Amino acid sequence: VQLQASGGGLVHPGGSLRLSCAVSGISLDSYNIGWFRQAPGQGREWISCIRRDGSTLIAESVEGRFTIARDTSKNTVYLDMNSLKSEDTAIYYCAADGANYSGSIYYPRFRVEYDYWGQGTLVTVSS
Repeated sequence: VQLQASGGGLVHPGGSLRLSCAVSGISLDSYNIGWFRQAPGQGREWISCIRRDGSTLIAESVEGRFTIARDTSKNTVYLDMNSLKSEDTAIYYCAADGANYSGSIYYPRFRVEYDYWGQGTLVTVSS
């Protein structure tokens, strides 16, 4: 199983970026994919999740600016980030959770719930 996060880079405040998480070895129909970020000197923060059934949830801290989507034909999950702020500067990670939450309103938001992790991609928001 591999998760390859990409798309990070340097962007000015107010700008946009699209992060991609290319997944291999597992199917998006069977795993929930989450995005986390870790700013310098801080813990890893949950950002968003798209469940195996396609339903999504965004953290309140980025709601209205970030969206998550997937392309099952490419086995890839995307995180679209708009109106970026300096506080969005962090390494962004994608991760996979194999639990089945069908019929519930639960979304995995804790590191321990995720089975596989990508290597991270750095996003720097600076003028």
